[in-house]
Amino acid sequence: MSPRSGALSLSRQCLRSVIRMGNQSSNLNRRSATQAASYATRPHRPHRPPPFSTVETCPEPTCGCAPMPEMPEGLPLDREGPLKGAIATYAEHVLVCTGNHDWPSRIEEENSGDNLAADLKELFGRGGTYSDPFHHISVLNSSFPSSVPPRPEVQSTSAYLLPSFKYVPFLPRVSFDSVQALAKGFLLPKTLHPMHDGLSPIHRDRLTRKEAYQGLLLGVQDVNDVLVLICGHTGRDARCGIVAPVLKNEFEEKLRGEGLEVLEGAVPIQLDEVLQVEGNGQHIEKTTARVGMISHIGGHKFAGNVIIYLPPGLKIGDQKHPLAGNGIWYGRVEPKNVEGIVKETILKGNVVEDMFRGGIDAERKMLRI
Repeated sequence: MSPRSGALSLSRQCLRSVIRMGNQSSNLNRRSATQAASYATRPHRPHRPPPFSTVETCPEPTCGCAPMPEMPEGLPLDREGPLKGAIATYAEHVLVCTGNHDWPSRIEEENSGDNLAADLKELFGRGGTYSDPFHHISVLNSSFPSSVPPRPEVQSTSAYLLPSFKYVPFLPRVSFDSVQALAKGFLLPKTLHPMHDGLSPIHRDRLTRKEAYQGLLLGVQDVNDVLVLICGHTGRDARCGIVAPVLKNEFEEKLRGEGLEVLEGAVPIQLDEVLQVEGNGQHIEKTTARVGMISHIGGHKFAGNVIIYLPPGLKIGDQKHPLAGNGIWYGRVEPKNVEGIVKETILKGNVVEDMFRGGIDAERKMLRI
């Protein structure tokens, strides 16, 4: 082939390539136009309103409040990043009553590992006997003291179960049997997630609740108090540890100012007057509250972090409280916000949007905006 013939052949190939690319581009443009027209005519899904009433921002305080504490150098607070949805999915909070206001960074290491949190994490943590990615049990320590057992010489621990709103007053440390009863009778799911359908019957049975175990734990009762839980885990991060005591005092003052009875000390238990497992949804004649500090819940940069659990029987006048049975998570809470949170969320049932991290309802569905 002569050089001229080779050049002509190469030119024809280039021309065909250009035409082919042009056709492909034309087809792509036509498809894009068709898709754009389709999107333009497709009905847009309307914005789904949240399943609760909201206020856009926290009202300004009408009375004096403590100043926001200064943070240590190098530990700034995040006041700009995304806050909504900054909450991990969970099915139940187990709130261990330690009577302490701070704990090691890993709460299971307290008392050289001899504690209820360590026992529960062994069962429900990663690789544990009852570990279930679709039914996460979150174990927290709290500053609430444990109830005094019938035999004071027997070391015992109490725990709150939320949002089940149960209080388990006596979990003796002398045996692992009480921990197993708590796990099998109260913490395992009643039914498994459909993703577990392929498990063997024995495995499915092991991961499912057995209510017969509930009778092994004495004095279990409903929680009728509003619970205000403030992350104050200094051993994990100083920011929450610095803010929490100030917020605790502020919440107690503002709750009392609104006529709520703020309870302190251990929950008293009279075994001859309390059924072992009471029913939920009882009417609360007088609104009572407890304010405590808890261990790490994530998001120290959003300090102060507050969870408010409102009991199922809570009412506003003669009507059921709109948020009864729910847990509402707030971040970036400052002392000046406490009065507004008490009035809007606890007294009126409104969620404050600009501080809302997320929440959980009585059916263990996560609440989002």
